[in-house]
Amino acid sequence: MRVITGTARGVKLETVPGQDVRPTADRVKEGLFSAIHFELPGRTALDLFAGSGQLGIEALSRGASLCVFVDQDRRSQEVIKRNVQAAKVAERARILQADALAYLARCRERFDFVFVDPPYHCGQYGEILAALAPVLAPGGKVLVEGERDLPLEESYGLLLKQKSYRYGKTVISLYQKGEE
Repeated sequence: MRVITGTARGVKLETVPGQDVRPTADRVKEGLFSAIHFELPGRTALDLFAGSGQLGIEALSRGASLCVFVDQDRRSQEVIKRNVQAAKVAERARILQADALAYLARCRERFDFVFVDPPYHCGQYGEILAALAPVLAPGGKVLVEGERDLPLEESYGLLLKQKSYRYGKTVISLYQKGEE
């Protein structure tokens, strides 16, 4: 696993040992970021279920001004710390140990981009998407990674599905916050 492009291009990232964290495949990550690449510079990002932090680190490498990494697993936090240091983006990263829904309930920040990549079969996709509108800036985007047959709605409150991208057994769904 590596950073694809930007200031940290080619930096190898550590993964969390075990089967609990499923890294995003390079071709999926490439497709995901090609959809938002030119919008990232100077914007803020939230990496929920951050795992190794690869999505947030890729955003920082491509010019995002800040990324908050949220994961409840202490091992993931340690790996993210090492990865942001290796990629030389630590000064623009904040790493928090928290349950995703609990974090969203108390978050007062607004983000331009949110990456949602929970463990497959977690059963929380709808609940998470419904909780995201308050933490999104106007026009903010949510990119959700899941299995191809994941039943996602066309909208969750102010979040409206814009497009879905399929990569083998994986689908990336892009939602955008509508007007309040």
